[in-house]
Amino acid sequence: MSDALKHECGIAFIRLLKPLEYYKEKYGSAFYGVNKMYLMMEKQHNRGQDGAGFASIKLDRPPGERYISRVRSSASQPIQDIFSQINDRINKELVEHPEYTDNVDLQKKNIPYIGEVLLGHVRYGTFGKNSVESVHPFLRQNNWMHRNLIVAGNFNMTNNNVLFENLVRLGQHPKDHVDTVTVMEKIGHFLDSEVAKLYKKLKKEGYSKVDASPQIVERLNVAKILKKSSKDWDGGYAMAGMLGHGDAFVLRDPAGIRPAYYYQDDEVVVVASERPVIQTVFNVPFDQVIELDPGKAIIVKKNGKTSISKIMDPLERKACSFERIYFSRGSDAEIYKERKNLGKLIMPQVLKEIDHDTVNTVFSFIPNTAETSFYGMVEAAQDELNKQKNETILAEKDSLTDERLSEILSARLRTEKLAIKDAKLRTFITEDSSRDDLVAHVYDVTYGVVKSEDNLVIIDDSIVRGTTLKKSIIKMLDRLNPKKIIVVSSAPQIRYPDCYGIDMARLEGLIAFKASLELLKENGNYSLVEEVYKKCKAQENLADEKVHNFVKEIYEGFTDQEISDKIAELLSDETVGAEIKIIYQTVDNLHKACPKNLGDWYFTGDYPTAGGNRVVNKAFINFFEGKDERAY
Repeated sequence: MSDALKHECGIAFIRLLKPLEYYKEKYGSAFYGVNKMYLMMEKQHNRGQDGAGFASIKLDRPPGERYISRVRSSASQPIQDIFSQINDRINKELVEHPEYTDNVDLQKKNIPYIGEVLLGHVRYGTFGKNSVESVHPFLRQNNWMHRNLIVAGNFNMTNNNVLFENLVRLGQHPKDHVDTVTVMEKIGHFLDSEVAKLYKKLKKEGYSKVDASPQIVERLNVAKILKKSSKDWDGGYAMAGMLGHGDAFVLRDPAGIRPAYYYQDDEVVVVASERPVIQTVFNVPFDQVIELDPGKAIIVKKNGKTSISKIMDPLERKACSFERIYFSRGSDAEIYKERKNLGKLIMPQVLKEIDHDTVNTVFSFIPNTAETSFYGMVEAAQDELNKQKNETILAEKDSLTDERLSEILSARLRTEKLAIKDAKLRTFITEDSSRDDLVAHVYDVTYGVVKSEDNLVIIDDSIVRGTTLKKSIIKMLDRLNPKKIIVVSSAPQIRYPDCYGIDMARLEGLIAFKASLELLKENGNYSLVEEVYKKCKAQENLADEKVHNFVKEIYEGFTDQEISDKIAELLSDETVGAEIKIIYQTVDNLHKACPKNLGDWYFTGDYPTAGGNRVVNKAFINFFEGKDERAY
């Protein structure tokens, strides 16, 4: 994606179902779980590079022994940093105590991080500070083993103020407004309450305080706690948690906005944000990695019993389409096919724009995530070229010579790697003109492959803000002196902010919104902006369920093509010699390509939860009032 977007986040969970001795004997190390966690987190580094964290729990440790370990980092390479710390500590212990080397019991007793229940997290800091205090997993400590809670997630809540006030009404004093804290404290409240109720009941049954603990472990109903905790949540989430005694869970939101996949055999239970992570790290086939259904939780009890529990009634499935277009790794079999289809489906629009002139057109992509869509587009272009060859042969069949036939068949599709991203240039000069010049050189181009009569077709996975296109890519491509530059987005026009974890919180940053405002000015209808503002403002105190997305009215007077043409004008200027055209995917084709992931609120404004409409209206109010702040 030429416009960098940030995204929250990636989770990895491992529960070892056998004693650690088993993994030592079979795989040569009792640190099998730690090693696998490193691989799972590294395979999801695309989901977060602002921070990483790891936590583990040792089962069945006696009082006085440490049973929870946690390490977090916000260093420039956080995954490597935390596992460097872990390895240094492990190696130090083994060097100082060689008697630990082949003794798993001593390793488990004395070396941190080794354990049977492990949770990892990679983070993009789309909200809050990029400090180590903001890095998951979060830990809620208690001297009662059962009340220790560790939480990490890929999520964003739209109604965090409501959740905060709910905690205050419960008598709590939350230390922060961020949703990670409010979510953890909500779960912690009902965990405390359930443990207290169980202890009271066990006491009546005649159990002593000491004897009650294992009974609490056995009887604790994690699903019940999650049902109570998540009752008021509005957002997209895949929430993972571990309790101090060893119970663990991963809960997915009822609309399926954020992804979660799991795998289980007789050795492990594994959960991750992406399917191929599990496939690769544990060498298992595609069909054995199962998607966790929306509104359900996978719960692993301390005794290893694993169940899938319905926590909330599922909403209409609106799994995030951006996961498929951009964020998830393209090595997933389904995602790879979907991205290719996105390229194929947009090809008819491209052919129309180049007047089917594949001979004088060079096809390329903007590295690197758009490469798969490029392959799909090229396949469709090759089909068109083959069709043209057939038509020419049939038209000339009566006079066709061997030489002419060879000439027709020798026509090849022209594909080149034109845009090459250099190392990230730091804009250390604050003066606007100097900074813009640096940004303009983020991409370099390949010279000598384009003729002045050529069209350039460049596919990107999406065009969000257009900043890099305007300041860098288009200007660099124009140096090749093509006749026309056609920038193709495999995603539709992004018109509305996200509120479920992707860093698109402000309307005014979206190039489609800017284009629509310009069209309203040109049409003498800019007063609509104030009308929409008043409608949004009138809804500020309504319950989320009663709020409507009035921002849609900004776009309703224009066709997709009119907005695309205006975007092309905004992304060009008098210094660009080539004609600039922008082609966006249609929403219908997006749904055809990604039939299981119909979450399209970025493009349509149809938010899957009630809080989404409030957020988009708030974003519009902020824009109109000139407030540089988030809408959630």
